[in-house]
Amino acid sequence: MANLYDMRRYGTVAFLLIAVGLAVLFLCISDNIVKSLAEQERQRMEIWADATKAIANPESSPDNIDFLLSIIRSNRNIPVLLTDREGNILDQRNFDLPEPPDTLRPLYISPTNEAFLNKRLKSLRHTSNVIVIDIPGGESQYLYYEDSRLLRMLGHYPYIQVVVMLVFVALVYFAVISTKKAEQNKVWVGLTKETAHQLGTPISSLMAWMELLQSLGVDADTVAEMNKDVTRLSTIASRFGKVGSRPTLEPADLNAVVADAASYMSTRISSRIRLTVDCCSGPLMVNLSDSLFQWVMENLIKNAVDAMDAEGSITVTTGHTDRTAWIEVADTGKGLPRNRFKTIFNPGYTTKKRGWGLGLALARRIIEQYHHGRIYVAASEPGRGTTFRIDLPIIPSVSAS
Repeated sequence: MANLYDMRRYGTVAFLLIAVGLAVLFLCISDNIVKSLAEQERQRMEIWADATKAIANPESSPDNIDFLLSIIRSNRNIPVLLTDREGNILDQRNFDLPEPPDTLRPLYISPTNEAFLNKRLKSLRHTSNVIVIDIPGGESQYLYYEDSRLLRMLGHYPYIQVVVMLVFVALVYFAVISTKKAEQNKVWVGLTKETAHQLGTPISSLMAWMELLQSLGVDADTVAEMNKDVTRLSTIASRFGKVGSRPTLEPADLNAVVADAASYMSTRISSRIRLTVDCCSGPLMVNLSDSLFQWVMENLIKNAVDAMDAEGSITVTTGHTDRTAWIEVADTGKGLPRNRFKTIFNPGYTTKKRGWGLGLALARRIIEQYHHGRIYVAASEPGRGTTFRIDLPIIPSVSAS
């Protein structure tokens, strides 16, 4: 099951890398198209400049003038400014002027339009979109041009396309992940409820047998020990039954709950494993479901035991901040690499040869969904042990000082 989550993680990384790669590919292709169009527009402007130069040449024949003027008039989409050496605007085309041009005086530029064109000219001087026109007689004119509206749109379009694509990919990814998590939750909740249901019948039967054994005069101590195990089974079934429904939270002293869970587990682990409980002074009041929270503690201690080769130490510590009560369960076991810190809480994930990989997944559900807290790996290092931490909202009025 661990390999399955590794494959899923690698698949997710590969999916994201492919999406980024496609986005980069689209940008490169679009950038090449834009550069090609920009080069074509510059060539058109060079032809336009040559036509302007030819018109200014007194040796040009009248037949050529009409052709050259047609070249100039053919430019209907590239904004152009023609200036002399001093920067005076001689002609302009294809600008969206603030005021309509005077059709009766085509060479007249109103003060408002002149200010607008001078501002555009100032910005164009900082670009490479300029062509020098050498006029016969030692004069020079300068042709400034902007990219056409089509070219500007094509320049922005690839980025818009990539953003839309990435947003779409992100939405699809999170939709799939959310659906998968919802399905997993249904599976695990159904499993726990079915387990509780299946345990109910044999537990009831065992309780009846306990009464029969007692009436038959079986040793009272033996019956008492058996009764403890039956009661324990009943508690476990009750816990499984509560997983799929919202439990009732009641104020409780976290120190007492933690101590009870540790006390129960201390008699059920190897004598070569030292279990130490270090609770903070005073009551540590939080809202919790006692039976479910003890289940979480037992799961954490069991995981700590499994992480050690039947020898080592487990330390359970409690404390608090102004708003949070915390519990840490630290062991001296095998430890975890950092890339496993979140994976171990996934349903079905287990590093053991035998196991469902359900304990930590249910622990996270109990802590985060039912108790509005947080459970996570606070620290771990391969070969040196692991520390799990639980944070719970504290009841300030009765918290420990």
